[in-house]
Amino acid sequence: MARAENRQANGRPAPAGEAAALAFALLFPTLGIWLYFVAASAPAWTRLLYLASKAVQFAFPLAWTRLADGGLRLSEPAVRARHGRRRPTDLGVGRGVGLGLAMGLAAAGGLLLGHRFLLAGSPLLAGLPAGIAARLAAIGIDTAGGFVAVAVFYSAVHSLLEEYYWRWFVFGRLRRRLGFPAAAALSSLAFAAHHVVLLGLLLGSFGPLTWLFSLAVAAGGAAWAWLYEKSGSLAGPWLSHALVDAALMTVGYRLWAGG
Repeated sequence: MARAENRQANGRPAPAGEAAALAFALLFPTLGIWLYFVAASAPAWTRLLYLASKAVQFAFPLAWTRLADGGLRLSEPAVRARHGRRRPTDLGVGRGVGLGLAMGLAAAGGLLLGHRFLLAGSPLLAGLPAGIAARLAAIGIDTAGGFVAVAVFYSAVHSLLEEYYWRWFVFGRLRRRLGFPAAAALSSLAFAAHHVVLLGLLLGSFGPLTWLFSLAVAAGGAAWAWLYEKSGSLAGPWLSHALVDAALMTVGYRLWAGG
């Protein structure tokens, strides 16, 4: 008797189902940001769609992994499942955290210094303060305290959620199917895709600067995928990501506050 189209004999999803799940995971964050920042016609709809899209995005890996694998192993990337044991070239968790700290400090320092000495007051960023204010107002944030609360949440919590989503789930499952180079490239480009929409809205255009910044996001995603691959833990990528987000929020606050 033939199996069901998207099920294996053991009841778990067939490869076609896995491919569909990965396609959804790659594309949904970009669809989500378009829905709540572009398609939404009123602030109330923006907030509702924002919360709904984030809930779907971050719940989906848990639901799919439960269905496909029967459980979760957040500390093991795909290479562990594939090779069965640590390889001599792996960093380990401790060195991964140290390298993540170094990478994060270097990138954060570059962002802060680049804004301070190269881009502060530049006409290239002239539309950014208004863009930041408009996006914050759309989700109900219009005070300095609200900005700081959002900044802390995104730096400390949302960065971890994104690492779990993009590195552990998307990159990790692609890694099983495609190998490291293709998995890192595809997951990092998809990670950057929703930033294209956000940056275009913040900057007021989808010009060269939007694409340049988005390529930098993709490069960061690839670096974090490599670090996750080598360390076997999200700790290093999360620390690096959190520091970069903290620097971005600092620059954003300066622009928003007119400083």
